[in-house]
Amino acid sequence: MTDPDDAEKRAVLRSVADDLRDEDGDQSTEAERIAALVHRVSDIYDDDADVDAQHVYLNMRNILQISEQGGIDR
Repeated sequence: MTDPDDAEKRAVLRSVADDLRDEDGDQSTEAERIAALVHRVSDIYDDDADVDAQHVYLNMRNILQISEQGGIDR
């Protein structure tokens, strides 16, 4: 992905993820989960990350399923 807009998209998405993490001092689990998902989507626009949209989708789906089940240490 050599589009110069990709770097800007990645930066904006990561900034949003950082804002979500910093928004509430309590670091709510839900806000952190959303921040992690937004950050993961930003990897699509990262030339250094070897991922595609399908890989990111499957990873995010797995994270949400584990969260629904109460975490890894159910």
